[in-house]
Amino acid sequence: MNIILLGPPGAGKGTQAAFITQLKKVPHISTGDIFRSNVKEGTALGKKVQGYMDQGLLVPDEVVVELIADRLTWPDVQKGFMLDGFPRSITQAKALEETLDAMGKKIDAVINIEVDFSILTERITGRRVCKNCGATTHIKYLDDKAENKCTECGGELYQRADDSEETVKKRLVEYEEKTHPLTEYYREKNVLINIDGQQDIKDVTHDIESALK
Repeated sequence: MNIILLGPPGAGKGTQAAFITQLKKVPHISTGDIFRSNVKEGTALGKKVQGYMDQGLLVPDEVVVELIADRLTWPDVQKGFMLDGFPRSITQAKALEETLDAMGKKIDAVINIEVDFSILTERITGRRVCKNCGATTHIKYLDDKAENKCTECGGELYQRADDSEETVKKRLVEYEEKTHPLTEYYREKNVLINIDGQQDIKDVTHDIESALK
């Protein structure tokens, strides 16, 4: 089964991605992982990516598509795959479709985790990370006695730069403008499955499992 996972920042895609790949026994393909792997291995595509990153530029669509197309030729995707973080725009979606057509493949399901932006802002801006062990928590789970200390190891907690309210709002606006239109694109192709991401995590997982059966 070939799946795309959509959802705004903070929607819980990471947790559900792990579940979906285990449920369907398919590889989890994320653009971030592909970027890092190619850069580390020094491939021709990796050098292209590094060049843009060194200049502080976004990697162009054509390079991203080329990286994804290469990844989809690997033996482990013959029984299916799950794309996470791609496509991010209608342009990328159309390029993906052309790539898959050439391979005789198609997207079977697009899981879209929906969460109200006000809830997402609260989720992300309240997130804290331990400097020592890397554990993640939320300020709502900390009591006065915690004094900004990790409940796992006692290490100091901090807020990541990209979890600040200003940055979060920019990320959500960018998602709304560039990625959210994909929901209508895939609805017209009858492969879109909307999931209520404001439920308990277990309920979100249950709904996804039911939808993919």
